[in-house]
Amino acid sequence: MESKVYLYDTTLRDGTQGEGISLSVEDKIKIAQRLDQFGIDFIEGGWPGSNPKDMAFFEQIRNVPLQHAKITAFGSTCRPNVAAAEDANLQALIASGAKAAAIFGKSWDLHVTDALKTTLDENVRMVADSVSFLKGQGLTTLFLAEHFFDGYKANEDYAFRVLEAAQQAGADWIVLCDTNGGSLPTEIYDIVKAVRGKLDAPLGIHPHNDCGVAVANALAAVQAGATQVQGTINGIGERCGNVNLVSVIPNLQLKLGYNCVSSEQLKGLTQLARYVAEIANMILPNNQPFVGYSAFAHKGGIHVSAVLRDPKTYEHMEPQDIGNKRRVLVSELAGQSNLQAKMEELDIDLSLDREEAREVMKLIKEREFQGYQYEGAEASLTLLLLEASGKLKNLFDLNSFKILMEKSAERAISSEATVKITVNQDTVHTAADGNGPVNALDNAMRKALERYYPCISRMSLTDYKVRVLDENGATAAKVRVLIESACDGEKWSTVGVSTNVIEASWEALADSIRYLLWKEGCEAPQPVATVEERVGIVNH
Repeated sequence: MESKVYLYDTTLRDGTQGEGISLSVEDKIKIAQRLDQFGIDFIEGGWPGSNPKDMAFFEQIRNVPLQHAKITAFGSTCRPNVAAAEDANLQALIASGAKAAAIFGKSWDLHVTDALKTTLDENVRMVADSVSFLKGQGLTTLFLAEHFFDGYKANEDYAFRVLEAAQQAGADWIVLCDTNGGSLPTEIYDIVKAVRGKLDAPLGIHPHNDCGVAVANALAAVQAGATQVQGTINGIGERCGNVNLVSVIPNLQLKLGYNCVSSEQLKGLTQLARYVAEIANMILPNNQPFVGYSAFAHKGGIHVSAVLRDPKTYEHMEPQDIGNKRRVLVSELAGQSNLQAKMEELDIDLSLDREEAREVMKLIKEREFQGYQYEGAEASLTLLLLEASGKLKNLFDLNSFKILMEKSAERAISSEATVKITVNQDTVHTAADGNGPVNALDNAMRKALERYYPCISRMSLTDYKVRVLDENGATAAKVRVLIESACDGEKWSTVGVSTNVIEASWEALADSIRYLLWKEGCEAPQPVATVEERVGIVNH
């Protein structure tokens, strides 16, 4: 049977020490529930007594039914010359109601003498007394040997003495921490192997990523005998972050054959990573291993051709095993294999012969040379493919638009857009205000078209990005506008390029509407009468 590796998540405590990361109590509850569903064994909720937010979390999580995870409270050993039973920090751990407690203690003699300002013997007493006290209260107790690897390299005998004191006091887990993140995988392996040979208690590893090798360090520790890994989702945490469990888990389970979660739970890894990123208001890197949007994206024509024959040619695993998916990109580097695969991916049924395919690829490459980017605007690519095949219905035309901007001393800038659009031989002339020129233009377009296509009222603009393509052009530079739209839970992106940001925005906005109308299967319509028209007042 596969060896079990236990997962300890500290996203809610250590993760929030990362710069720019802040989670409300509600955020922490939501993440804890998702971690539990995924199969995490220990969820560290925070440090009770250190702040009101953490206390509120422990109070509220008691009423949340969890299926698997054990909520864990974090704290330190008792203070020097204070009995564990009288230490306020340890009392707060018990009062939290958590079933497990993780306490850190010093294992580096430098920290004992210089930071704690106490003796080596007193530090050993603090570790043993604290572990024994928590075990006596019925808590699963994890002892985190802070700075262990630095301490081992500085004074091996004393580092072992601290671990032995925790083991003799009854610690359920002894966790070796690379707190400064400065150790390398070979060092981690050798030291964990040495500890495993002297201690009987289960070992855990808590690596930080200051050298960029935290994942490798975690894997090395497990191979040397550790059976628990402590880290965070997406590797968030102080300085360079904690070890990224999102990378550790599939490496352990799919590459090394350890058992962390069920196969079905593992398929939720990508969703978990993106969910936590969304809650934490952070951007998940496209190239993040395993779960990134680009992790299984193929761009080069030769690569795509090979992947279509056998994915193993350019993929190290099946993306669906961790809930991700294969993507084929169409760009100036693409070949006909990319085009065919993209049509299949987008569920576009086009019968392009080789000559037609070459012409479409030529068009795509020419437009990418002009500044268009279809990798991030697949809705615009879909429209281009449909248009090239003659299967895209032209449901409206822009005749003209005007933008009026006004700024006065008494009020902020106001924007008004006027558009003239032809729909089914009707010319619609309308105007609308907005927070800015693009918002005003968007509102005016909707106002003109919703009478003909009511589904547009369900669509919303969810993101807007502008990229300057030629910085040397200064204010006359060409720009690329990417717009993300959404309707009924589905999202899509469109692109526009021009030396005028408003014109580029119009192009992307128009594509977003055209894509929705294509998805909805809209035909050339008859307009729905307005209230004014119904009472005899016609106003175009």
